[in-house]
Amino acid sequence: MGNPAYWSAESVTDQLDRNLNIVVLMGGWSSERPVSLMSGNGVADALKDRGFTNVTAVDMDRNVAQVLAGVRPNVVFNALHGTPGEDGTVQGMLELMQIPYTHSGVTTSAIAIDKELTKGVLVPHGVRMPKGKIVESKSLYEGDPMARPYVLKPVNEGSSVGVAIVTDGGNYGHPISAKAEGPWQHFDTLLAEPFIKGRELTVAVLGDEALCVTELKPKAGFYDFDAKYTDGLTEHVCPAQVPDNVAKVMMDMALASHRLLGCKGASRSDFRWDDELGEAGVYLLEVNTQPGMTPLSLVPEQARQVGISYGELVERILAEALEGAKKTTGATKG
Repeated sequence: MGNPAYWSAESVTDQLDRNLNIVVLMGGWSSERPVSLMSGNGVADALKDRGFTNVTAVDMDRNVAQVLAGVRPNVVFNALHGTPGEDGTVQGMLELMQIPYTHSGVTTSAIAIDKELTKGVLVPHGVRMPKGKIVESKSLYEGDPMARPYVLKPVNEGSSVGVAIVTDGGNYGHPISAKAEGPWQHFDTLLAEPFIKGRELTVAVLGDEALCVTELKPKAGFYDFDAKYTDGLTEHVCPAQVPDNVAKVMMDMALASHRLLGCKGASRSDFRWDDELGEAGVYLLEVNTQPGMTPLSLVPEQARQVGISYGELVERILAEALEGAKKTTGATKG
């Protein structure tokens, strides 16, 4: 699996100039800003620790294009999460400015941030995902869109932002009360999906190889934003204690999704597994094209599991971005 040259730490190190002018783009104004700042600062520190002498951390504001024009970087490490850094907007700006950048491009980002568009690409190719429907939030005050239990989530947010599980015994009401706190108060439309009982798992893909499977065991409730990014709220079991055939299904599905969507650098695919159904109980929930790079993040954890340090992980992502830029420039010139 994967490209042996890509996986050679020595080859990655050799091809990177330590005097590269690198901008680490972080922050922004999405709901995931705090996570992005942690990711970006971690990346910037790692690059400096590995000998890169010209690293600038940029907390993105509305004048980001002017800032980048002043710094004139050779490459941008995109450590943004959520919109506009994960939906193709920033990617389009960087394309116009002819600045190479890490992770996925414009089209992939625009599709993957939208859960319904993602289904439209992946499901026809055999990737199993929950059947869902887009609902107007105000319609929830009149009745349920499907049988309970079901999940409501924003169509284009990540990190489990605004997710609600609606159950018969829940406190949202029958039907959902307009006064009950939930995503219906913050988004005009939502994606409704049947709740998949069972276990929460995730698979990171780096370059063109699935790393391993991690099981996520929240100590209370479900794996929401707070559980993801608050130390001690979730137990990570890495590698997950699941049958080999189930782990293979998830890793194959994550890699296929990465390829079908055209992801670059690192991606992370999140799953639910109904362990009473074996392989048939594996469902892909979403693909994250800008996975977290914080100390609690899953991609660095899985990288460590397969022998890749945090610093090397950052370098590999950077190296792929520069290599992709070379190929694009060569194709344009040709």
